[in-house]
Formats: sequence, structure tokens, C-alpha cells
Amino acid sequence: MPSNLAYHGSLGDHFNANAANSAYNAHIDRPAMLELAGDVTGQRILDAGCGAGFYAAALADRGASVLGLEDSTALVEHARTRVGDRAKIRQHDLNTPLDGLADGSFDGVLCALVLHHLADRPRFLGEVFRVLRPGGWLVLSTTHPTADWQHFEDSYFSADWVDLAVRGTPHSVRFQRMNLEVLLGELLGAGFVLERLVEPRPVEALRDLDADRYAQLVHRPTLLAVRLRRP
Repeated sequence: MPSNLAYHGSLGDHFNANAANSAYNAHIDRPAMLELAGDVTGQRILDAGCGAGFYAAALADRGASVLGLEDSTALVEHARTRVGDRAKIRQHDLNTPLDGLADGSFDGVLCALVLHHLADRPRFLGEVFRVLRPGGWLVLSTTHPTADWQHFEDSYFSADWVDLAVRGTPHSVRFQRMNLEVLLGELLGAGFVLERLVEPRPVEALRDLDADRYAQLVHRPTLLAVRLRRP
């Protein structure tokens, strides 16, 4: 079933405005992903599904050469504004092959909260494997299977495509649920070696910003992040 990656139009604008300081993006996912990426000085990194450019900007500020790919026209514009000349941003649908990117041309790939939106995850992971150099790394995050199970209140093993309402908007985003067995099976099946798996908690900065939200999120799983290596 086709996915809906679309943070187009007003939804893209909403995401850009909120991701700068939102609980999930700014205080859970982004700190965890950047920590997993580690020292990126001098590395060439692909930000696959770069959104509004927050990760690309952070990686560039840490000394990396970054190419961001994003399908949404609205988010491409926001990303280009955010990174300026510090990184390159291209419009590209990750449901299609990474044409134009040479084999082994990247030291690392970051893919934040995108995989569960893709219609053909194995093909995408194969393309990521192809464009990474041997020894290169992939840092990836997705929704936590347990959080999805609790939210939808059905089978933990569901592989349904579902719609999740975006708080504060009339919009929803569509994604496919994965249990842990499926997620790790697809990652290892693509040829990657698992180096780390983390269940990110909110950073202390969220406590200062919203103590109630911090107390809610620090005690339950929300996201899952992994660092993998291409042998």
C-alpha cells in the first residue's frame, strides 16, 4: 500500500514551526539521533528524509558535508532556508531509488522518523546500503512498536497502515506499523550489522519547558533508534 510521506502545504509549515521545540522532535528524537551519529567531522552524510532541515543543520555545524533529501516541497523550502549554504537539499521521493548517488559515496546516513512511512522499506534499505562505503554507518529512528500498540489498542503484531492525527491541526499522517521482530529483521536482512539500540527518553531541557509533559514521556516508550554499520 502506498505511503503518505506528505508534510505538504500547511502541514509542512506546521511541522517546521513546531519541530524546533517540540517534545518528540527537539527533546527526544534529535538529541538521541545526534548522539548516535557521534563525531561527524569531515564526513559525508546523507540525511534521508531531512524534513525542515534541523538534523542537516546540526550535522553541518558539527563539521559534516551534508546532502538532505526530502519529498515535501514545503519542507524543502524550509530546509533550504534553515541550512543556507551549509548543506545541500534536494527534492526526492524516498519511495524511489536513490538515482544519481554513487555506490559507496557516503560515510553515514541519518534517517529520522521516516522508515515507517515508506511503501517498500527493503528496497530503501538496499539503496542506503549501496550508497554507504564499507564500514559506513546508518542511524535510524522510528515509532516504538509498544507505543503504537498502546495507542491503537489492538494487536502488537499488527502490520496495518494507520492514520495518526497531528495535534493542533486537521491533518493526519499515514504510516505502517512494525513490531520489533519485523524492524530488526528488515535491517539485518539488508546486510547491516547492529551496533546499538536505544529507547530515547526526553532530555532534561523538556522538564524546564513543560514539567508535566516531561513526567508523562519519561516513563513510557515513544520512539526507537538504532545505529548500524555496513560491513
